[in-house]
Amino acid sequence: MAQQKKYIIEVEKPKEARDGKPSIGPVYRSSFAKDGFPSPIPGMDSCWDVFRMSVEKYPNNQMLGSREIKDGKAGKYTWLTYKQVYDLVIKVGNSIRSCGVDEGGKCGIYGANSSEWIMSMEACNAHGLYCVPLYDTLGAGAIEFIICHSEVAIAFVEEKKIPELFKTFPNSTQYLKTIVSFGKVTSEQREEVKKYSLAIYSWDEFLQLGDNKHYDLPVKKKSDICTIMYTSGTTGDPKGVMISNDSIVTLIAGVKRLLESVNEQLTEKDVYLSYLPLAHIFDRVIEEFFISQGASIGFWRGDVKLLVEDIGELKPTIFCAVPRVLDRIYSGLQQKISSGGFIKHTLFNVAYAFKLRNMKKGHKHAEASPICDKIVFSKVKEGLGGKVRLILSGAAPLSTHVEQFLRVVACCHVLQGYGLTESCAGTFVSLPNELSMLGTVGPPVPNVDACLESVPEMNYDALSNPPRGEICIRGNTLFSGYYKREDLTREVMVDGWFHTGDIGEWQPDGALKIIDRKKNIFKLSQGEYVAVENLENIYGLVPDIDSIWVYGNSFESFLVAVVNPNNQALERWAEENGVTGDFNSLCKDPKAREYILGELTKIGKEKKLKGFEFIKAVHLEPEPFDMERDLLTPTYKKKRPQLLKYYKDVIDSMYKTANKPKPKA
Repeated sequence: MAQQKKYIIEVEKPKEARDGKPSIGPVYRSSFAKDGFPSPIPGMDSCWDVFRMSVEKYPNNQMLGSREIKDGKAGKYTWLTYKQVYDLVIKVGNSIRSCGVDEGGKCGIYGANSSEWIMSMEACNAHGLYCVPLYDTLGAGAIEFIICHSEVAIAFVEEKKIPELFKTFPNSTQYLKTIVSFGKVTSEQREEVKKYSLAIYSWDEFLQLGDNKHYDLPVKKKSDICTIMYTSGTTGDPKGVMISNDSIVTLIAGVKRLLESVNEQLTEKDVYLSYLPLAHIFDRVIEEFFISQGASIGFWRGDVKLLVEDIGELKPTIFCAVPRVLDRIYSGLQQKISSGGFIKHTLFNVAYAFKLRNMKKGHKHAEASPICDKIVFSKVKEGLGGKVRLILSGAAPLSTHVEQFLRVVACCHVLQGYGLTESCAGTFVSLPNELSMLGTVGPPVPNVDACLESVPEMNYDALSNPPRGEICIRGNTLFSGYYKREDLTREVMVDGWFHTGDIGEWQPDGALKIIDRKKNIFKLSQGEYVAVENLENIYGLVPDIDSIWVYGNSFESFLVAVVNPNNQALERWAEENGVTGDFNSLCKDPKAREYILGELTKIGKEKKLKGFEFIKAVHLEPEPFDMERDLLTPTYKKKRPQLLKYYKDVIDSMYKTANKPKPKA
């Protein structure tokens, strides 16, 4: 019998390895689903029902907001109500149908989040069209692939993205027949599309197309596909993940149950800042959930430098983020603290240590030190608009030191979630006021079952203590397959279980910790296997670095790494050690390399890494890994083949230098 864990219940017994199949640990589900998974809300069978029912219940609630721009300056948010959005969506839907796009047709949406993006999406939901987001960050090559692969007939495009779309011509024009700008269209653009017999409309022109026309809305089933979301992947062509209505309405019911179970239910008074790409499942389902509750969604201006200002104006109550955004907030706060003078710096550190100690004793964050919150940490809360009660991090792992810091100083819950496009995003999420869940993604959301499957080649055993293995998920939130790729679907869907490719470890309280990636394993020349993501997670604990890419191959006996050092940390080290120069020149300094390598070695020893897992040489890279150089996916996962190609000369040089015989004394 498996040991009872606080936040999960066992629903199936473990299975020993047999017939060449690996062993499987117990099947668990959230203790919040001990009486069964929550039923979807009556009458809510599709994404269209999510919106339609809220329009009926909350017609005058503020739904979509954008900042007014006057003389180049941003003013207050102006809002469209649920009923106003509904009326516009009906117009958009009629216009789409008047272009000859019928139920089951593919509609592309390309651009930054906006009211028009949501209205185009809802028009797809209304008429049973497949909404196909065209990734804002993948470049023309992937856009062309997605349009052609999914056979997109009509594309809604942000005004400034139209030239990018044109780069997909002529190949995309065998499918693409209509383009709709979210803004205006130039005369040159009209001439360009004429060459390919395409129609192009400004937003206002398009809305008039459906005037005096009426199209009945088709009956929609739960099993109908509502969106095909293409995942970038780290290699090969993007894969089209088919998400059904059932996946999204099931997820909404599960998240609703979860939040109610921890007394943090969403209400119509909640406000969300929409800035994470709607082209990703994480933001899409969050916004669907907000819409289901009649809450408000305000859009950012699309500039990361102005994000804090948009937050200050909108005053969101729930803030979703990817780790890179929270890392920036953390670094900014650290800079302010260290430049605040000795007294302020000391006061902050004393308050931080006091509150953290109380939270570790089991006090809720709001009760751990109200005085410190009021005197010291309230400024942090004001920096996030003053009303944030919950920060949710997803899409990539959040550093434990950043998560702990924000849990103490942000005066709100800071939760970390885990999910994939194939699992409709939220599959695991940590719980409020549970400090033991730091560095984990918490227990399963109460609408999925989860288990671990042993990975013998990596020495992960689902029946060991602690149990470790590949994370497998079962439930109605799962995708309906990869579009036109049944072969790939069969690879990951086995007996109703989705194999994520991620390695997890169950914690004593029932939370799950992501520790590795199944495919990121390679052999060194001496025959030792290296699980590289696990090492990067360990080396990532060094506070003086922002990011690390560890590399090794079967022709070499040791590991090397490219490191993004933390700017402030490196400059502080330089000042303390009498080393001069700006950040870029410090990264080239051999003493700085030696220092960072020493810090990595220190954590390696602390975590009892094996000799071959230690890094023997580093290159300090001042420019963070980014999507512009094709080094990261849009969800900030490292593209290892591209990193190797980009840093090949650096890698060769590190191996050459490290392999040189040391001069005899």
